[in-house]
Amino acid sequence: MWSSKHLRTGSLLVLVGLLGGCFKPLLAGAGGERLRSELESIRVEPIPDRMGHYLGNELSFLLGTGSANPSTQYRLQINLVQRVQTPVIDTVSGRASAASFMVDAEYKLKPISSENVIASGVAFTLISYDRTSQRYSNIRAGRDAEIKAARSLAEQIRLKLISDLSAHR
Repeated sequence: MWSSKHLRTGSLLVLVGLLGGCFKPLLAGAGGERLRSELESIRVEPIPDRMGHYLGNELSFLLGTGSANPSTQYRLQINLVQRVQTPVIDTVSGRASAASFMVDAEYKLKPISSENVIASGVAFTLISYDRTSQRYSNIRAGRDAEIKAARSLAEQIRLKLISDLSAHR
C-alpha cells in the first residue's frame, strides 16, 4: 500500500517534471547570442592596484572582450575596497596563523556615449588563508588569495551583468 510519504514524493516528482520545461538558459538560443555579443561589447575600465589588475584580466576573459574590440558599446567601472583581517593569533609566537582577505567591488555599467547607469551593484568575497613564520610564504599566500578573490568577483559580476542586461532588453 502507498504511504502518504510515497504519495508526497511522487507528487513532488511529477511537479518537478512539469516545471522542468519552464527553465530556459539565458545564454541559449538566438536571444542568448545577442546577450553574449552584448557581454563581448563591454570594455572594462582600468582598475588600480594589483588586485584591480587581476580582476580586470578575469573579467575580460569571462566576458570575452578583447583590448581592440571595435564594437564596444558599454564601459564597466569598478571601485574596489580591500581589507585583510587576522582573526587567529598564535598565543606562543604572538603571530597571526590565519588571515582573511575581503574585497567589495562596486560596479557601474554605462554606455560609451553617456553617463547613464544601465546596471550597478556590489560583489563581495572573503578568502581565508594560512600564515606561517616564513615571510615569502605569507606573501605568496596573500597573492594567491587575491587571485582567488578576483576570480570569485569576476564570476559574480558577470552573472549580475547577464541578469541586468537580459532585464534591460
